[in-house]
This record gives sequence, structure tokens and C-alpha cells, in this order.
Amino acid sequence: VNFSLCPSVVLSQIPLSDPRTGVQNCMPFFRSAPSCAGLSAVQRHREQLNAITAFVDASMVYGSSDSLALALRNLSSPLGLLTHNQLHSDQGRAYLPYLPRKHTQLDPCGPRKDTNTISILKTAKNSTMGNLSFCFQADSRANEHLGMIALHTLFLREHNRLAEELHRLNPQWSPDTLYQEARKILGAVHQVLTWDHYLPRVLGQSAYSELMPAYNGYNPEVDPSITNAFSTAAFRFAHVTVHPVVNRLGPGYQLHPEYPPLPLHQSLFASWRVVEEGIDPVLRGLLLSPAKLQAPQQMMVEELTERLFQAQGGLPLDLGALNLQRGRDHGLPYSAWRQMCGLSVPANESQLIGTLGNAGLVRKLLDLYGTAQNIDVWVGAISEPALPGGRVGPLLACLLARQFRALRDGDR
Repeated sequence: VNFSLCPSVVLSQIPLSDPRTGVQNCMPFFRSAPSCAGLSAVQRHREQLNAITAFVDASMVYGSSDSLALALRNLSSPLGLLTHNQLHSDQGRAYLPYLPRKHTQLDPCGPRKDTNTISILKTAKNSTMGNLSFCFQADSRANEHLGMIALHTLFLREHNRLAEELHRLNPQWSPDTLYQEARKILGAVHQVLTWDHYLPRVLGQSAYSELMPAYNGYNPEVDPSITNAFSTAAFRFAHVTVHPVVNRLGPGYQLHPEYPPLPLHQSLFASWRVVEEGIDPVLRGLLLSPAKLQAPQQMMVEELTERLFQAQGGLPLDLGALNLQRGRDHGLPYSAWRQMCGLSVPANESQLIGTLGNAGLVRKLLDLYGTAQNIDVWVGAISEPALPGGRVGPLLACLLARQFRALRDGDR
């Protein structure tokens, strides 16, 4: 990426061949915050700062800081509940609370001008909505996609259901005990979903059995923190599995005129749709819609490379370009991580074809990068053919399994 024509290194120049050219010359890119805390005198390199907890503990529901955790709790409830939306409900079922906002802030989650949003626009005129965003208050990524909002809403409802049931069984418990015990159960549910249901399907059962040995209990010598390659590249593999259409289904899991399929870009920061239509159509669509099958001819759908956040106005972003640039921001080459995982390191065209299994793709990569040693880790990793029964290739399987094994064994 050539930064010479851009005013700052947080802006990446858009090529002349890109249709965005003429609207804006640079795409915004904010470098990761560095952290040197905790480094020894010998260890003089910096790492990027991770702002959320590493542990698989449903922190996306409860927050990764004390301040957010308190903001998400209903402190006036004797039942240890999470707070919920006071202006809307889903036929009596809770929605996430709205996020407070300043009057000067633009609201990325607000209703679009070209949509029929009668009831929610009436709410916007309500004086109590003046200090609130249409974005829901939860983990910072919760509002990005309708499916994520639906899952966060499910977790909110499940915590409150657990807390109420625990209160029925243990009426002597304090609100804080009810909150903590319900939180512990939901965190365990999150772990079961991750290790028993998600990872075997991503890695493939054979790779899962080989790379994820049986759990032998907490090991204080294991560092559970998130590795740079995992957060920057490995876990972004899922971007190439995103379907360009968000299918929503009516009762009976059939197409319904009230819930037509949505182009992906119209589902981003569209929390108002949940208030208008509930989470059930989205959940039904998630249950019956397969993930996109990654192919060398189309690594990522154009909804993400050409229209990311287009519905919010302004310049459409390119998620593939942002992923590439994040890897460069962190300094992560494909060949180094192949070597770290004990895999062969392709040095020329024939070796790269042997690794990626697609001569056309390899020639395109070498045309762009010049040499195999220059390939970015994210691009190289998603280009590898999937292991039997899995959704990722050898490098991603290694990086994902190492991380989730550390998260499991290093969690006291």
C-alpha cells in the first residue's frame, strides 16, 4: 500500500482502478494501539493491545470491564438480572437496552430513509429517546450484524431466565449471588458451544482429535492470552464464510413476504429491524442457511469487499483490504507462521501450488506479491484447501487449535 498521497498512515490510498476513486482518495484505517507494559529488559518489542478479555466466558454478554458490566446490570432488581430495553419488547420478551448517546453523535443504527419504520420513528419522537441511540448496549460488535444482535438478545434472555429460576430454587440468595451464578452457568454454556459444537466442525473431526487433546484440568503454566496471529488473521477466516444474503424466514421456516431476504450490507447496524420485526425471523434464517463455501474464485463476497457499511452512508469499505492491512500493521507474514506451526514453507511457484492446490490462484498471488515470502498471513491462510470434514486448511487449524487449547488449559 502506498501511503505517499495520504495525509496520515491511518489512511490507505485507493487504486485508480477502484470504483470508489473520485469519491474519496483514501480509505480510513486506524492502527492498533501498541502496548509495552510487562516487557522485560530483554524483550524490547511491542505488541498490540487487546481491549477485551481473552477468556471464553460469555464476556460479550457481560462486558470486559467493570464499568460496562455494571452498566449492563439491572442494579435495582432483587433477582440479579441484566437490564433490558424499557421502550420495546418482543411480545413481552426482552430486547437489549439502548445505548446512551450525546446529541452531537451520529447514530449508525438509526432507521434508513428508504425504509418503512413507522413504529420506531414514533419512538424516536418520544422525548425519552432523545438521549438514546438506536444501537443496543452490549459488546462493541453486537450491532454490526442482525445475526449477532439476535444471538446477543438470546443470551440476555437466557441470563435473566436462569437468574429467575435460581431465585425460585434459592430465595435466600442475594442479587449479586444470583447474577454471578447465572453468569457462571451461561459462561459454561458458551464453552460447551465453543469446544463441543463449533471447533470440531471448523477444524474437522480428525484435526480436532489430533490438535485438541483431552482436557486434563487447569494448567497454571499455560498463557491464555490471545496471540497476535489469532486475532489479526486466524479468527478472521470466518469473513470468507459470510453469505451475501441474510435470509429471514417466517413461522414454519418458510419464505414470508414480511421478511424478505436482505442484501448483507442492509443488515449491518440495522438494530431497528429487530425492534420492528423481532429476532425470530433472523434466527430461523440462521438455522437453515448454510455458510458460504470458500472458493479460490471468490474468497470473499462483494457485499464485504465493495459495500461494507454502505447503508450507513459515506465511503463503502473493503473488509478484505482492512484484514490485509491489519496483518501488515502487526507484521505477520504467511511463511513465518507456517514455519512456526511445523508446516512446510513454500519458497517458489511449484511449492506454493503444492501447498494451495490451485495453479491459477498461485500465479495470481505471485503476480501481486512477487514472491511467496511476501504473502500476507490472512490471504495465505484462507487460500489453503480445507482439511477433511473441516472449514480451514492446515495453518488455520494449527493457529485456531493452539489458541483454543491455551484458552481451555490456561483458564483457572
